[in-house]
Amino acid sequence: MRGDETMDGGAVTAQTQVVIEIRGVCKTYATGLRALSAVDLDIRRGEIFALLGPNGAGKTTLISIVCGIVTPTGGRVIADGHDIAADYRAARAKIGLVPQELATDAFETVAATVRLSRGLFGRPPDPACIEKILRDLSLWEKRDAKIVELSGGMKRRVMIAKALSHEPRILFLDEPTAGVDVELRRDMWALVRGLRDNGVTIILTTHYIEEAEQMADRIGVISRGEIILVEETSVLMRKLGKKQLTLNLVKPLAAIPEGLADWRLELRENGAELVLEFDVTADRTGVPSLLRRMSDLGIAFKDLNTRQSSLEDIFVSLVTDASGDAR
Repeated sequence: MRGDETMDGGAVTAQTQVVIEIRGVCKTYATGLRALSAVDLDIRRGEIFALLGPNGAGKTTLISIVCGIVTPTGGRVIADGHDIAADYRAARAKIGLVPQELATDAFETVAATVRLSRGLFGRPPDPACIEKILRDLSLWEKRDAKIVELSGGMKRRVMIAKALSHEPRILFLDEPTAGVDVELRRDMWALVRGLRDNGVTIILTTHYIEEAEQMADRIGVISRGEIILVEETSVLMRKLGKKQLTLNLVKPLAAIPEGLADWRLELRENGAELVLEFDVTADRTGVPSLLRRMSDLGIAFKDLNTRQSSLEDIFVSLVTDASGDAR
């Protein structure tokens, strides 16, 4: 599937909306490991795009190629109008990267390390810009502290500050909240939304499914080096989301009666629960007729509840199908 397409055939109609264009990007390492296979993907200007995939799927390799850290075996990448190979400096200047690993000079101060990062991109000194970045990240009070003195969460903030120091319009966050507490995670979500509101395009990889579900405008799923789906988050949830109806029976059933054979039902909890999964978008869910038939058969229930499929359910299903394990 082309990365600029939705599942219902929609497409990005204005080329100006595309800030990163990835075409036919592949990567095979010297060991013979094929990390990426002809990836096509468009990232829209000003969106939050979440790239999901299991370990080893190719997420970090793809990010590293776009950021100019890893050389692709084939294909091309255009970042904000600049080819990352032919016009590396101009392309890289548009991009900020927050890697998974915390890597900075432990004995340097917070302010100094952020100023240094800005200078490495050839940007002139701008104390006001550095102050704003540090304040936005709640680091201003720690500006004179050495990195080694900071907590893990504060070090993560410093990494983001370094990535923003040269005022990029594209920001990659590779597992940005890995290993941080819930409170800091929420603070970082608020920060990312604020950056997006200011026109920065955000691309993040994450293992926290709820992070993608709550934050991303669009979601891409990568498996075994291939993009298997790109979709608007809300549309993905609506199209692939299922609801599960669970009926807590008054009397357990030893087996599903033949009279209920028209519905795809499952018995759980030693026959005490009858479960129906149905498509919320279908014209007929089958729920009303199921309840009527149960009443006709004298099967009583004391409680019922429904559960909407989460993005995690969808993700696991997609990756399982792509790997062929669901056959």
